[in-house]
Amino acid sequence: MKTLAYTVLALCLLTCSTQHNDFNTPSMSEYTGLLQAQGITSYQYGTHTLQTKDSLYALMSERVDLDDYIGKTITLTAEPIEGYPVDGGPDYLKVIGVK
Repeated sequence: MKTLAYTVLALCLLTCSTQHNDFNTPSMSEYTGLLQAQGITSYQYGTHTLQTKDSLYALMSERVDLDDYIGKTITLTAEPIEGYPVDGGPDYLKVIGVK
């Protein structure tokens, strides 16, 4: 009887395990460009922009005070925010860190 109880418990634990495999998580990348304050835009998202050689990105960050880098060419680590761009705006990035 104990063997049956342990077997049932083991099967329950195996099938109910909460393994977190979020394969839809956007990957972080590095971007280098000129950081500017956002200003008024038609697309209305982001607090700052990063102008790279090829693209413009809207930025936001909960970790980094982007105001410290206004007017500077920087390299930052960021991940794309799902659901953007909208209204003809640029890709939207969540800044994780600045080098």
